[in-house]
Amino acid sequence: MPIAIKDSKIDITSEKFTKELAKKFTKYLKGGEFIFLYGEMGVGKTTFVKYFINEFQNIYNLSQTEITSPTFSLLNEYQVKDIRIKHYDLFRINKKEDINSLDIFEKDNKLITLIEWPQLIANTQDIKSIDLTFSYLNDLNDRSVNIKV
Repeated sequence: MPIAIKDSKIDITSEKFTKELAKKFTKYLKGGEFIFLYGEMGVGKTTFVKYFINEFQNIYNLSQTEITSPTFSLLNEYQVKDIRIKHYDLFRINKKEDINSLDIFEKDNKLITLIEWPQLIANTQDIKSIDLTFSYLNDLNDRSVNIKV
């Protein structure tokens, strides 16, 4: 399965496809990127993040850690050699003003920031991001992701 470089839709109905996509996706990131993950609850955003972080751990021959959703803590942070990965889940944010205190848009070439529910952030149009939009298809039987760079 080829990874999308420019706007395209990829089938991730199988969890195996999600893992494969995450593995290929790691090869394109060097640090300093913001990845926005859009999509309904349960569509595969956190599963993608899990495989993404685990693949970075594999690349550096580190043991895989359990990757969970930061739904209640808002942020989980992982150090993988010299790359820091921040995984935000903004689902529980009640007011957009609460996001300002999170310092989400820290600029660091050794940091990759993954944000679930980025639509809750007031002004993202000035942020250069890679957008992954996860969708259900065929009465929730299939899933896809659209990648926009």
